[in-house]
Amino acid sequence: MGTRLELQTLLETLLGSDKVYFQPPPDFMLSYPCIVYNRSNIRSAHGDNRPYKLEKEYTITVIDPNPDSLIPDKVSLLPRCAFDRHFTADQLNHDVFNILF
Repeated sequence: MGTRLELQTLLETLLGSDKVYFQPPPDFMLSYPCIVYNRSNIRSAHGDNRPYKLEKEYTITVIDPNPDSLIPDKVSLLPRCAFDRHFTADQLNHDVFNILF
């Protein structure tokens, strides 16, 4: 499993820019297209009544005014990544994924 900063670098590489934001504050002005992500869960595997392995799960949202953007396709090809949903808001397309990283 990688670190959050490794995930940041990977997402910046996929996007082709540094418009990748980890848990931006509500009043932060985003620049599009972009990727917003946050930690959403920690999964633990147990053995002998103790956790021995922790995996962090992140929610990744690709936000793009282009409805035919190829960025969601690139994100969907990441290992241990699953598409969750798509929605539009403020004339922006949002594609949401969950990834164990």
